[in-house]
Amino acid sequence: MESPIKRATVIGDGAMGTLCSLLLAERGAEVTLWGHRSEDIELLAADRENRRYLPGHPLPDSIKVVSDDGEAFQEPDVVISAVPCQFVRGVWQRLAAVAPRTVPIVSVAKGIEVGTLLLPTQIIKECLGKVATACLSGPSIAPEVASKKPATVVVAAEDPKIATLLQHGISTKYFRVYASDDLIGVELAGAVKNVIALAAGLCDGLGGGDNAKASLLTRGLVEITRLGTAMGASPETFRGLAGVGDLCTTCISKMSRNRTAGERLGRGEKVEQVLAATESVIEGIPTTKSVLELAVRHKVELPIVSAMAEVLFEGRSPTEAIETLMTRPLKSE
Repeated sequence: MESPIKRATVIGDGAMGTLCSLLLAERGAEVTLWGHRSEDIELLAADRENRRYLPGHPLPDSIKVVSDDGEAFQEPDVVISAVPCQFVRGVWQRLAAVAPRTVPIVSVAKGIEVGTLLLPTQIIKECLGKVATACLSGPSIAPEVASKKPATVVVAAEDPKIATLLQHGISTKYFRVYASDDLIGVELAGAVKNVIALAAGLCDGLGGGDNAKASLLTRGLVEITRLGTAMGASPETFRGLAGVGDLCTTCISKMSRNRTAGERLGRGEKVEQVLAATESVIEGIPTTKSVLELAVRHKVELPIVSAMAEVLFEGRSPTEAIETLMTRPLKSE
């Protein structure tokens, strides 16, 4: 089936931005890939390969890389926002003067803004005003998808036409996209699972074993669902690709930044050491603060998230945090 997307803009030149550009180009779209640092874009334009974030996958000629704001939007049919959550506001405030309001903006970020407690699409709306938004999420480790290993994700939008546009515009033989109308549920699931992935990595670093990790994933999904439903999301969303699917991948994959960061913490490294040694953004760390604030606002109990916050921000040892979780009062499941 011919793609309905003829031209697309991708904002953000990290791994997911590069991956989305490759997927759109494979379906025949002319893609403009924008990055905020001119020196990085110049290197990408010269190499025609994102050696920093997604090495081994050359960019076809149909992908144009730019850093000039005026060149970012060449009458696109869709815009992909592939900017880490804590940077979404700064980027879209910068681009607000040139960004179109008549085409959908699809976020692939997974986080909650510190301070405002807004999800990425909500931040974009604050920056641009009236604009249609959507969220693409699910188990999609970028290097695997770029290597054309099978993956299945979900796009959520309040307008079903937008979900259909992206379904037919970015799906391939190895990348299947389902549709959902639960925008807040899909977006929230992607954010909170990063916190649970930190805890899963912590368990790995401590040598907790498979039983402990399975229990943590299961109870972590309960916490994600508990907060999501309190915020108006559908409980079914958390049993799907954006929920349990993405949670499994992020908590298990050796390529997961959040799981890997948690593992290093479990082995005794300090938060500052982990952040300094990691080039990519670890979304789960700032998101932990935001999730706890949302839990207070919506009066829900999130023991795993709370324990993770104590390790990250209060200096509690990983061993003590796990012991606290294991010795909580006994109750029915």
